Amino acid sequence: MHLPVRTLSIAVLLALPASVRAVFKDEVGHIDYHHELLGVPQRETTFFHRPRPQEKASLLYTLSDLGVLGAINPGNGAIVWRKLLNENTTDGGGHLRAAEDETWLTSALDSSVHVWDAISGRNVWSLEFDGAVKDLEVMEMTENGRKDVLALHEEDGTTVARRIHGTEGRVVWEFRGVTGDLPLQVSTNVEKVFVVTLHGSLPSYTLKVLVLDTVTGKKLDEIIVGTKGEVQKPEEVMFVGANSAAPVVAWTDKALTKLKVSVLGSKTRQEFPLVADTVGVEVHAPHTLQSVPHFLVHTRTKSGSKADVYHVNLKSKEIIKAYDLPLLEGKSAFSTSSSAANVYFTRVTADEVIVTSSISHGILGRWPLKAGAAKLSPIHGVSDVIKKSEDSYAVRSAIVTDADDWTQVVNGDVAWTRAEGLSGVVAATWAEIPESEDLAKTLEAEAHSNPLSAFLHRVNRHIDELQYLPAYLQTIPTRLMASILGSETLKSSDVLSRDSFGFNKLVVLATKRGKIYGLDAGNHGQIVWSKSADQIRPSKPWDVVAIHADDKKGFVTVRGANGEIITVKSDTGETITSTPSGLSPPVEGAVVVDSDAGPWLLPIGEGGKIAKMESPWAPKQTVVTRTSDGGIRGIKFVSMGEQATDVSTWFFSPHKGQKIVKVASRSKHDPIASIGRVLGDRTVKYKYLNPNTLVVAAIDEQATSLTVYLLDTVSGQILTSSTYEGVDPTKEISCAMAENWFLCSFYGQYRLRDAQSQNIKGYQVVISDLYESDSANDRGVLGDATNFSSLDPVDSPTGPYLPSVVSKAFILSEPITKLALTKTRQGISARQLLAYLPASHAIVGIPRAALEPRRPVGRDPTPAELEEGLSKYIPAIELDPRMRLTHQREVLGVKEIITSPAVLESTSLVFAYGVDVFGTRVAPSLAFDVLGKGFNKPALIATVAALVLGVGILRPMVRKKQIDARWKA
Repeated sequence: MHLPVRTLSIAVLLALPASVRAVFKDEVGHIDYHHELLGVPQRETTFFHRPRPQEKASLLYTLSDLGVLGAINPGNGAIVWRKLLNENTTDGGGHLRAAEDETWLTSALDSSVHVWDAISGRNVWSLEFDGAVKDLEVMEMTENGRKDVLALHEEDGTTVARRIHGTEGRVVWEFRGVTGDLPLQVSTNVEKVFVVTLHGSLPSYTLKVLVLDTVTGKKLDEIIVGTKGEVQKPEEVMFVGANSAAPVVAWTDKALTKLKVSVLGSKTRQEFPLVADTVGVEVHAPHTLQSVPHFLVHTRTKSGSKADVYHVNLKSKEIIKAYDLPLLEGKSAFSTSSSAANVYFTRVTADEVIVTSSISHGILGRWPLKAGAAKLSPIHGVSDVIKKSEDSYAVRSAIVTDADDWTQVVNGDVAWTRAEGLSGVVAATWAEIPESEDLAKTLEAEAHSNPLSAFLHRVNRHIDELQYLPAYLQTIPTRLMASILGSETLKSSDVLSRDSFGFNKLVVLATKRGKIYGLDAGNHGQIVWSKSADQIRPSKPWDVVAIHADDKKGFVTVRGANGEIITVKSDTGETITSTPSGLSPPVEGAVVVDSDAGPWLLPIGEGGKIAKMESPWAPKQTVVTRTSDGGIRGIKFVSMGEQATDVSTWFFSPHKGQKIVKVASRSKHDPIASIGRVLGDRTVKYKYLNPNTLVVAAIDEQATSLTVYLLDTVSGQILTSSTYEGVDPTKEISCAMAENWFLCSFYGQYRLRDAQSQNIKGYQVVISDLYESDSANDRGVLGDATNFSSLDPVDSPTGPYLPSVVSKAFILSEPITKLALTKTRQGISARQLLAYLPASHAIVGIPRAALEPRRPVGRDPTPAELEEGLSKYIPAIELDPRMRLTHQREVLGVKEIITSPAVLESTSLVFAYGVDVFGTRVAPSLAFDVLGKGFNKPALIATVAALVLGVGILRPMVRKKQIDARWKA
């Protein structure tokens, strides 16, 4: 593509509708909603910390299982700041530590190490290394009085420990192990640095501790703890304490009958028995140097939880059991907090909160847990204990529950709850709010009876409904005043009901943790119900291949990659049917097909294979699947008696060296309002409206080229193709299709039209329009034929029926991904391209008019073209912030954008999911079928009232004048 040399930033095109040039402030929070989420906090990376040492106020910090680092205001649970550490969300892991009495904290994820300002979240410094970070700690005491960062890496099988300057971000020293040990964790006390590794190989490891000098990083000693084979896998090492006077390492045997503990620097270990039926062990200890060397061992059994408290003798390195906390039924969450040398242990159960000192088993504070109707089932948490007086304490605990909620409990009272389980969505679908089951049955009975019976039945039904008339009449004054004043006419309600505008819909979504949620899109995305699918899925994360809503039945079906499937009611979440994993073969995907038995999710097996099925369930249309060799094939189903089998009708394979990276097709709801486009001279260009089309994008990594194919899904014929050079295969490629046009976005090369012919890389979007002929008022080779067949030979004497293609490429000011298109009920409104801006964490709406491929090149538009709405082609599109549907909000980690039509033709519903959840309404052609909030209803009513009053006053005067005039005549 050749560009003239000019400034790429331009003003917003004059042809853009005003509705997409701004998001009005009075619409924010009214037509949209945003669940600002972090992900479920992890036990090792969540804590309270004072960002300003001179103040007592603290914030709650966490690095979630999705790789989102954030700070929470403990007072109200609001997010202070947050950062997505990786473009792709993670499945757990990472490290987060805070420096005591410092204004910064440090994090590590994958191979990078960062330091952040604890108050603002500003990145102080970042370092990227070759290997993955296995552990991260803060050196609280150094020879210079500052605090540094210790990072443990695994680089090509080598253990590497580094000390990094806390504020400058430079490496102070580096230690590299000479053996191929498996690094676990790094720890430190006042004098030394300890690197804990596993020596050997699966399934027989030996625990080895390397002792390093804090100043130079040189190895001082090497200690083998225990005997060979005591540790069989890294997960058996439960805990390595850090930044304490006596850090310890703890691990269990395979049968979970013994806990083995050793003080780092000591060559001995001690064993302690575990209770019967132990299923898990956690070790909790303080992370400050001034705290007493006490730690707690939390033992989970099949029926409950208990804890044992141990003390470490600093001189002899001996570990002594001090006391235990009783075994209680149900789940418990233990946490550690410290104040100076004092260490406190907090226990949160479903019924109460208990605080004890590490010195003795005496209870310092006990509060009943007031969680309301919903019982809390704690998994893990962190606590902050404050000593108010000699015998009075206060405690606040941030608890993660088995529902994946994050709840803070203050002295037994629930202060706030964050629905963090809603994050990490992998699939979602729109669903209509089901109508009353009784009404549906009644209408069905009336439809299948004779007209007279149906009429009498309906009259009786309406008479019965008169009992609701008084309640309806009572709402009329309120509705009338709300309509006059322009306020909200439909107030939030816990009762799901449809509205006349079609805004009230459900969104059913599935998360990677195995949770299913139902959201009310018409009530600001409120969570209506939630349920767990742990009983059917094999393990985390949940790989969901498809989700489908059957609005006629009011059911939603979710299918997983391991054969699991669950069907629930869309309005309540009640399980209808479920099949656990393992009973059905694994699937690569699923597609909604039409059959004689109705629409259903057809599973696609590995390599695109489809199992035989009963004839009533055979798909009516051609099904397109991927093949094991990287191609695509079309499948028709043939009934053979009671069974139906698949027959391959065509195959498509991209050119050698190409790999298919994206496939897009028209939405199932894609109405066509007009078969042609009226031009400025009143002629018509007829659209190529083939419903059986598919866009396939294939990348050639060696040649760095992208080829976009348009296929006929019935015959497999290539209708058109385009190749783009200099495309970066590491960047995301996204495509979308609707009506008679399709587009793709990618990061590629383009050439400036100047003397040097400079090649510049940038983010592009290429759009193509399909018409029946190059000429206006011409229907092409088919003429006025009412139908055609895609199976006609392409080498027929009359020539193949191929579309006329008009394409244009545009340069964007920033990358766009996750393309989607708005949908309206009749397809009359203009379209809008919706896309996610990963650099800005925003969702943008680009009008279709801005991407019009018929815009004139190198000249101004003619009067006829101006009348048509065309403007001069300028390849650069500046994504103005006023185009953003998210306003000033940051929406993190969007995976997909889905749309649904409302009853109003002007409006399309939008829902985006990923880390966050965001929903809104858009009107690409303005809200032409409903009065806006700016309409002055009081002025209209006052004008009408004044006219009525004026007519009432003037009427007798005019009548008297007319009578007087007649008498005089």
